[in-house]
Amino acid sequence: MRIIVTGAGIGGSVLALALEQADMDFVVLEQAPELTEVGAGIQLSPNGVRILEWLGLGDELAGFGVEPGGHQLRDWKSGDIVLETPLKSLVKTTFGSPYYHAHRADLIDALARRVNPDRLRLNAKVVSVSQDSGKVTATLENGSSETGDVLIGADGIHTVIRNQVFNPEAPRPSGYLAWRGMVPAERAAHLKIEKQSVAVMGPRLSIVFYYVSGGAKLNWVAIGAGEDEMRESWSQTASKEDVQKSFEGWYDHAKGLVDLTDELFVTALHDREPLPTWIDGRIALMGDAAHAMLPYHAQGAVQSIEDAWVLARCLQLGHQTLPGDPAGALLKYESLRKDRAQRLQLHSRNAERWYHLDDADEVARRNARLAAHAENSDTGLTPQQIWLFGYDAEKAVLGTDDDWRALREW
Repeated sequence: MRIIVTGAGIGGSVLALALEQADMDFVVLEQAPELTEVGAGIQLSPNGVRILEWLGLGDELAGFGVEPGGHQLRDWKSGDIVLETPLKSLVKTTFGSPYYHAHRADLIDALARRVNPDRLRLNAKVVSVSQDSGKVTATLENGSSETGDVLIGADGIHTVIRNQVFNPEAPRPSGYLAWRGMVPAERAAHLKIEKQSVAVMGPRLSIVFYYVSGGAKLNWVAIGAGEDEMRESWSQTASKEDVQKSFEGWYDHAKGLVDLTDELFVTALHDREPLPTWIDGRIALMGDAAHAMLPYHAQGAVQSIEDAWVLARCLQLGHQTLPGDPAGALLKYESLRKDRAQRLQLHSRNAERWYHLDDADEVARRNARLAAHAENSDTGLTPQQIWLFGYDAEKAVLGTDDDWRALREW
């Protein structure tokens, strides 16, 4: 079986490593001239970290990742903690792997060093795909093509594969923008920010900040209402003065990080509508191409990592048992992944309003509900965190642990 993977982002690269580990035949088509990433932070919860550890990245993750002591939700004006859940002291013991904050570039670099260069085609932009009863073909912008038994669309939110094969709708604008920046930790030392994951919720504005790059930098992302028509981009610069004005009156950590940032970037937040299926014959979607989601649960990259492991294992096991039926392996992958990922898509949409309430009574009810979660939890973790972090992709494939399915909706 030969597998064509379109896209070498986080999900596509993890899929490549998992296929290599499974001794499968594959090629990765990446439109960029090199595997690089712009400066942004990423949160890696244990459900994704354990997969990266299975692929041999554990030591590197421990080097450039930062384990936060806990996760805090804070009030925008006072800075008071509304909810605090432990992470470092509890997550590895409970789930078997740690929770990391990292720089996306560090993760991409670590993945890129491991992707077999003989399996990777750079400057390979896919413009169309076609399939018949026995093969699937990807045609590239330069006129060449690749033919295989299966094609995986791992080409992100602006996916060619989804638009051509499944549904050509544009990404859905959320009406919110994300401003982000990096601050050297030494420069922010006077703010005395602890190594926590902090989310500060305010009226129509929020900010999340945490350490990355082994603790050398502080990454922050602020989200507020903005123009729908801006395209999603990680490299568009923003006006520092405008963002500073937005944070007037906020407590010192939130406002101080913006003040200390040399260069700010802005991107419009989009997601995609859930699809009725990710499979069309010998073609399947994964990651943002299948289920692009808003960032409020910090699960976009991790869900791509989960997809990659489950997909690689389904293809491997399917090839061993029914070598002439790759479509069956793809349908098995979808059955294991679609419900979970699409549930997260919709919960992330709902969280957008929850993060940005501006009515005092609604804020009070939200905060009381969060406090009740903390008081009623035996472990200190929320039901949401248990459902997210407790997912074991290998056990899901083997059918040996369905506990995560049985948890109540959160």
